[in-house]
Parts: sequence; structure tokens; C-alpha cells
Amino acid sequence: MAARKGDFSQGKVSRNILRLGLPMMLAELVHVLYNIVDRMYIGHMPEDGTVALTGLGICFPLITLIGAFANLCSTGGATLATIARGESRDDRAERIMGTAFTMLLLIGVALSVGLYVSAPVVLRLLGGDDVTLPAALGYFRIYVLGTVPVLISLGMNAFINAQGFPRIGMMTVILGAALNIVLDPLLIYTFGMGIRGAALATVISQVVSALWVLFFLRSRRAVLRLTRLVIDREQLKNIVKLGLTGFTFKVTNSLTQALVNIMLKAWGGALSTLYVGAMSLINSIREIVSLPNNGIVAGGQNVMSYNYGAKEYRRVSESIRFIFLCGLSINIAMWALIMFAPGPLIGVFTSDGQLINKTIECARIYFGAFPFMALQLTGQSTFVALNRPAYALIFSTLRKVVLVAPLTLLLPGLGLGVNGVFWAELISQVAGATACFITMYLLIWKKMKYHDAAADGEQPGTAEGPDEL
Repeated sequence: MAARKGDFSQGKVSRNILRLGLPMMLAELVHVLYNIVDRMYIGHMPEDGTVALTGLGICFPLITLIGAFANLCSTGGATLATIARGESRDDRAERIMGTAFTMLLLIGVALSVGLYVSAPVVLRLLGGDDVTLPAALGYFRIYVLGTVPVLISLGMNAFINAQGFPRIGMMTVILGAALNIVLDPLLIYTFGMGIRGAALATVISQVVSALWVLFFLRSRRAVLRLTRLVIDREQLKNIVKLGLTGFTFKVTNSLTQALVNIMLKAWGGALSTLYVGAMSLINSIREIVSLPNNGIVAGGQNVMSYNYGAKEYRRVSESIRFIFLCGLSINIAMWALIMFAPGPLIGVFTSDGQLINKTIECARIYFGAFPFMALQLTGQSTFVALNRPAYALIFSTLRKVVLVAPLTLLLPGLGLGVNGVFWAELISQVAGATACFITMYLLIWKKMKYHDAAADGEQPGTAEGPDEL
């Protein structure tokens, strides 16, 4: 029975993507609840909620950095394992998965030690001051102790979804999130731990999620089983090469968040703490409104990878078309919500009227070109799914490193003031996403369409087949 799981070369492409994508979308929604519930309770703390929320915002770059290492192993590992399964090479797929797991363990231990020791210095460099640093340090030094289970639950859950078990993958997150929701008020308020209680609740929840992942991957129900620690050097090289896409995206996002906090402190004047708090809420909103598109893309990426390995190129082309049209429709709807009715969404996180008004003002700039992210995600996921690490890496760095970071530094001094920090995101979404999508269309999708025409008996001239991409 398990051997028939995850055969994405059968059935309608759209149904396969939705069957994978909807549970993954729900799982991502629940995962976001980890952070949202923390921020809701922290933001509504009666005495110092706004300061604590700002302190949590200072931790975001380091939390993102930890997630980047999960992406390093899961993005490349799960994609390569899925391609290997499409080629009917399950033994190779298992070695890829085992190598990814071993690397997650080693990286997790190193990060735990390094970040715990360096936290006071790093958090101050990221914008912490005498007011906000105690809250940031109190949260992060507990959070970082759970780095290993965080990496296991985030990194290895991708292998569960890639095997065609999205509901099991969804349960990984639901178990942890449900526990987090229960523990947050107990530890924050009942036991009087404040922001440290929120961090401890998250760590405990991630431990439970990690145990669930390990239990399933070692069970007989799994198509690919995790049986031992192994480092296959050849596969490790391929995993890292492709995984650098997701890793670089997360790292550059982390560095950009740090730069944004620094620029908000520098240009915000007396309202600098308020601006950093607004950016913290914008990050929370971004996680929510990105969920639907991310779920569709995640499902589509697995379907593309499998069919690419099985040489079902028509189905790859259908997958690209479906995730693009769905993503564009969803992101237009999310954009309209933020532009015309952002208040209730922001009010979930804080009751501070001044902070709500400032967040609304900044969010309308930051998300002004949000529909363009459908182009970015479609192009990026196609490069990853078809094992095109060079292009995937280029476009994972283009938007954040080449566009956002320089614009964040330049625009405030060109007459835009502190709002220039938020305009940098809008401009980068338009330019970076458009470049990514056009490149993907010309190099991959257009040639896939030629292949479809040839399969129908037409004569598309001298079009190259997908193997020549």
C-alpha cells in the first residue's frame, strides 16, 4: 500500500497539487500559529507588551537564520529524493534522506552552542538597546535550546510530504501548535514567566513535533524509512548545491530583517521603537497572507519533481500553469484585504492604538506590490523542482541582496525618510519577481510547451526538449 503513495504521474495534475497543497497549507497555517500565539500573548501583556513585542522582533533575524539551515537540508534533500523516486530509485532516495537528517543533527548542535553564547552581542547589533535587549535575550536564549528539534520538525517533515503523506505532515505541526496554544497562557501568565514562558512553550511544542516526525519516518508505513545515520558525500554535495536556494533565501531574509531594524532605529527618531514594533507586526501579517500561495507552491513543487524524474514533461508544464494562476488569484485577494481592511488583522496582535495606526500606514507601502510574489514563487519553485540550482540561487539572492538591501540603505536618504525602508520591499517585489518569472518562462516553461506540441503530433520546429534545458 505504501509503495503506491506519492505516485504523482497518475491522476489530474491539479488534484494532485491540491491533495498535497491543501494539507500543507493548513500545516503552514498552524505553524504560523506558533509565532502568532506568542505575539498575541506577548503583545497583550499588561505592563510591557509593546516593549516585549519589539524585543521579539529583534530576535526574528536569528530565528529566521535557524530556519534557513532546515531549508538547506530539506529543500535540496526532499526535491532530490522525490526525483529519485520518480526514477524508481528508492534506495538512493533513502540515502539522500538519511544524509539530510544526519546533517540536521550536526548543524543543530553547533547552532545551539554558538547562538546561545553569542546572543547578547548579536542581539545588540541587531537593534537591541537597554530597554528592549532584556526581553529579546530572555526569549532567544530559551528558544535556541530547542534548535535541534526545530530543525528536525521543519527539515524532515518535508520528506513526509514528499512521499505523499500530507496529512501526516500536517499532524506534525498541529500537535506542536495545539500544545503551544495550551502552554502559552500557562507559562506566560499563570507561572509568571512572561516572554520567557512563550519561548519555553515553543521549545516544548517543537520537541513533540520532532518526535512525531521521527516515529513516522522509522515506521513501516513510510515509503522511505529513516534507519540509520549516514553521510553520503556525493549526495551531500547535491543536497547542499540545491538546498542553497532555500538557505540563501532565508539567510538573506535574516540579514535584511537585521538591516531593516537598524535603519528603522536610525531614521525613526523618537518613534524608532514604534517603527520596529510595526515591522514586527508586518512580519506576522506576511506569514499569514503568504500561507495560501506557499501551500500551493509546496504541493506543486513535489508534483513537478516527481514527474520530471518520470519524464512526464507535459505534467510538469501543467503544474507550472496551475500554481501560477492559483497563486496570482490568491495574492490579489490578500493584497485587497491589506489595502482596504487591515485593522482587524493587526488588532489580533496588539491593543496599542498608536502601534496599530503606524502598522497600517507602513503595511500599505510594504505590501503594495504583493501580487507580484506569485511570479517570484512560481519561478523559484520551478527552478528548485527541476534541479536547476544555479538559477534558483541567483533569484533567491537577487531580490533581497541586490535589491532590498541597497534600497533600504539608499531610499531613506533620498527624501523618503523612514518610509523608504518599506518602499524598498515594494520596489524589489516588482523588479525581482518579474525577472525571475520571465527567466523561468524563457528557459523552462516555453520549452515545455514546445514539448507538449510535439507530443500532440505538431511540428514546433527546432525546439529543444526539456532534457536540454
